[in-house]
Amino acid sequence: MSENDAPRPGFWKRLTQGLTRTATNLSSGITDLFTKRKLDAATLEDLEDILIRADLGVETAGRISEAVGKGRYEKSIDPDEVRGLVAQEIERVLAPVATPLVFDPAIRPFVLLMVGVNGSGKTTTIGKVAARLRAEGKKVVLAAGDTFRAAAIEQLKVWADRTGASIVSREPGADAAGVAFDGLAKARAEGADVLIVDTAGRLQNRAELMAELEKVVRVLKKQDPAAPHAVVLVLDATVGQNALSQVEAFRRVAGVTGLVMTKLDGTARGGILVAIAARHGLPVHLVGVGEGVDDLQPFTARDFARAIVGLD
Repeated sequence: MSENDAPRPGFWKRLTQGLTRTATNLSSGITDLFTKRKLDAATLEDLEDILIRADLGVETAGRISEAVGKGRYEKSIDPDEVRGLVAQEIERVLAPVATPLVFDPAIRPFVLLMVGVNGSGKTTTIGKVAARLRAEGKKVVLAAGDTFRAAAIEQLKVWADRTGASIVSREPGADAAGVAFDGLAKARAEGADVLIVDTAGRLQNRAELMAELEKVVRVLKKQDPAAPHAVVLVLDATVGQNALSQVEAFRRVAGVTGLVMTKLDGTARGGILVAIAARHGLPVHLVGVGEGVDDLQPFTARDFARAIVGLD
């Protein structure tokens, strides 16, 4: 999935619109702060507060304030210049993590394990990724490992029908690791390029559900010591700071290799992606702004950084 696949202007316009609440808060805060006021220690402290309130994280807020203050003490500074500097610093944090989701063609089947809490948009993300792979002519198997919810199994079946992917499922309440095992067996038998395994949307504080996720990983490794080849955590932008603890918990249990952030169109907390990038340095593969297949696109640092401070 390369950045060139996307109808970018349309998507990034939607992302900019989606981030309007985050951008408006940040932008108006900067305008109020820097209009007719010289830059001093108190101004920078206030700027830091505005950035922290936008969920950018204490560390990033401190770094940005420092960059804005450099060589500008006791001088007037235009709010637009401040916005430009903030965008530049945010891009610097995000550029190293903006990494496409790559399925190595030398690995067949390539096993992608999708994890995340209920309501994060995980099953929909699987469907959209499967649609993209199928459009590229890849053979895909889906494993309905979210056996806790009958609706999740049904939803995945709909995506399989829609995209022409194969599906492996069992009845609700069945052993998720067994579904993953069957999925890999089927993917091998069919000569599939990619196996995508859904998992129950577990809260990171539910020990028994996290133990089951560990079992899924163990069972896949028994069949193929290198599997899963990618473990992608789907995060809902609207949860704000709680996303940080989700990253920590899922990294510990499932060895997360990359992130997808959804629902950026419904939140004033888009800055949380910057805080996560600064703290964890995990690849951010895709961002989502809606339900359509084209509403999930590869992540690009510059576009996001500018959108978040309201620059075109």
